[in-house]
Amino acid sequence: MDSHRSVERVPASPGPNAKTTCRMGKNRNAIFYLATIGIFSALMYFISIKGKLLEEGRAIQISQSEASQWTEFLNSISSNLTHPLAILLAQIVTIILVARIFGWLSKKIGQPTVIGEIIAGIVLGPSLLGWIFPEFSLALFPLESLGNLQFLSQIGLILFMFVIGMELDLKVLRNKANDAVVISHASIVIPFALGIGLAYFIYTSFAPVGVEFLSFGLFLGIAMSITAFPVLARIVQERGLQKTRLGTVVITCAAADDITAWCLLAAVIAIVKAGSFVSSLYVIALAVAYVLVMIKLVRPFLKRIGDLHTSRENLSKPIVAIFFLTLIISAYATEVIGIHALFGAFMAGAIMPENTKFRNIFIEKVEDVSLVLLLPLFFVYTGLRTEIGLLNDPYLWKVTGMIILVAVVGKFIGSAIAARFVGQNWKDSLTIGALMNTRGLMELVVLNIGYDLGVLTPEIFAMMVIMALVTTFMTGPALDLINWSFRKKPSLIPEEIIQQSNYRILVSFGHPERGRSLVRLAHSMTRKLKGNASITAMHLSPVDELNYFNQATYERESFAPLIQESQQLHQKVTTLFKASSNIEEDIVEVANKGNYDLLLIGVGQSIFEGSLLGKVLGFTTRIISPDRILNQVTGKENLFENLPFDERTRSIIRASQVPVGVLIDKGFKQADRIFIPIFSSKDDFLVKYAQKWISNSGAQITLIDTGDQVKNRPEIKEAIRAIEHVAPHHIQLSPETYLNTDFLKTQDLMVVSFKSWKKLVESKKEWLSEIPTVLILADKTTEKAKSENLSN
Repeated sequence: MDSHRSVERVPASPGPNAKTTCRMGKNRNAIFYLATIGIFSALMYFISIKGKLLEEGRAIQISQSEASQWTEFLNSISSNLTHPLAILLAQIVTIILVARIFGWLSKKIGQPTVIGEIIAGIVLGPSLLGWIFPEFSLALFPLESLGNLQFLSQIGLILFMFVIGMELDLKVLRNKANDAVVISHASIVIPFALGIGLAYFIYTSFAPVGVEFLSFGLFLGIAMSITAFPVLARIVQERGLQKTRLGTVVITCAAADDITAWCLLAAVIAIVKAGSFVSSLYVIALAVAYVLVMIKLVRPFLKRIGDLHTSRENLSKPIVAIFFLTLIISAYATEVIGIHALFGAFMAGAIMPENTKFRNIFIEKVEDVSLVLLLPLFFVYTGLRTEIGLLNDPYLWKVTGMIILVAVVGKFIGSAIAARFVGQNWKDSLTIGALMNTRGLMELVVLNIGYDLGVLTPEIFAMMVIMALVTTFMTGPALDLINWSFRKKPSLIPEEIIQQSNYRILVSFGHPERGRSLVRLAHSMTRKLKGNASITAMHLSPVDELNYFNQATYERESFAPLIQESQQLHQKVTTLFKASSNIEEDIVEVANKGNYDLLLIGVGQSIFEGSLLGKVLGFTTRIISPDRILNQVTGKENLFENLPFDERTRSIIRASQVPVGVLIDKGFKQADRIFIPIFSSKDDFLVKYAQKWISNSGAQITLIDTGDQVKNRPEIKEAIRAIEHVAPHHIQLSPETYLNTDFLKTQDLMVVSFKSWKKLVESKKEWLSEIPTVLILADKTTEKAKSENLSN
């Protein structure tokens, strides 16, 4: 005990005079409020009465209606529902909800979110909703409202192309351009030529009347040549390729492809709009002048601003306005020139200051609005134009199959052959081909431009949208097939982690400060094991929250507090970072395949808790979840059970094959004093964890015997005596009455089993509000042993 104890001054409680003064103040406020409302309400009434007298002689007509007041109210509501703004807001709400649902379903089957969003657009269009519920479709998407939807979607596209331009790392292009440019340009020229060749065979049947072959052929060629840079970048991140040589080559190829393809598209648009190649030269010359002005004049000016304003604090609204004005003026200039506003948005993003921090800040400002709010409008607008029902003949589906075949051969095979030619091995070459064959959103942008220019008919437009879906959808399975064929599927777990033996702990954290607490906890269980134990800290981030510029910075900042903590503890920690499309599944995969002895995670809070509406929505999501229904049928879960964890934590506990510890952190610092309540024989496994804390941290353990569970079972008493023999005075057995406020204040950690924690929460014990940090352990080793015995 310290002889010098600091004295904390407790504020004196308010006396009776203070309470009386407070009560008088409240009364005075109430009197003032009522007097103000009453006096000015009376004044308004008086003015209204006097104003009525001014109406004499002004021939005021009051419309008389034979309808009842209720009918008039309903007519008013009906009129409000058909107001253009109300229709637009209803469309946005419907589009975002459907897009998020299909995006989620797409992620569940291992596909990019963009696949689900494209399908959502087709579902809301005439291909499904308009076919099954034509009246509802016409009410939700009346023809006169499509103009508003189109303009909003175009704003979303402009912002999106601005982000795409900013995500291009021109330094990488300059440093590693040789092989990448060869592969990239081969992946454009080959499919472009095949596209024009395809146009030769289908021009007479599918080209719009009055459209020249050159215009039709060029648009088919450019549509075959496009690669979806953002989708490709997300797939590279999800598969952990971004730090590999192959990942760098692919990203560089896609970046070079993006720049070249958009310059070609600008030239194609100029030719189509001008009507002839010669007259288009004027447009192209004007476009070249525009590009030179942007690079030579505008870019140095923006670089100067970016160098002076690299932090959020310095990036004031006037500075942000300068960059947005640059975007809008650039888009306006290219639209007037005749090479489309999207090229101007892309160019504005590409010339942004190359400072990584600056670009990251700006991308974060723009990306959420464009991707979440406005871009789904573009998918639905495309879906409203896509009439798959027009393909009502087997011949049309044969043509669609031929278009898909030409697209895959040109892009996939063309890129793979070019990669092999420049020295890549066959596996990497095929991987590059599969990734470059991804088209996604960028294909839809090109197709919509062609449709707006009248170059593509509704039939060919629908065929090309199907091609975009198929080529994007096949990327994931193609990569899996390539990895399987070469028998070298990449592992999420670094080799050095797998090779380590003895006691292994995996710490998976979201917030860096929670990661510090988890590392302290893991250290307290392995402190004296030295080389016989390993701690791996893992941080997974949603892939759609990362971009090419912020990934390295984000990884460094996420692990910085944790690495600092490990250095203070003199504890070696192996770090593992990954962009993930399904965080809970990846956590479980790493834990199971890495043969860990314990998985430590922080508790998450459900967004559905805390309100009546939230609970209703939370229960609804449980009811409609296929995974939850399957678990209910197999008896693994009760849908009507109210659990104190979020869905992610529950799914990790269900799927993990190794013991899981869930930390409810209340400022955990050390594990010197720990208490462990024992509720049943299923809690016996907690004693072995008590032994670890005693052996490694010299912790004082108090076992709380609830309902004489320990007293009546000699086997657990024997285990306690064995610990006392090795470490005297470090473990004691106490009754439940021992749990009071004074005792709980002295404790650092409470350790409880998962099943007992559920009972504790349901019992609503008074002392629960006073508990320190809690570690909830789910024992998987006992469950695994039982299942093995049953199978035998």
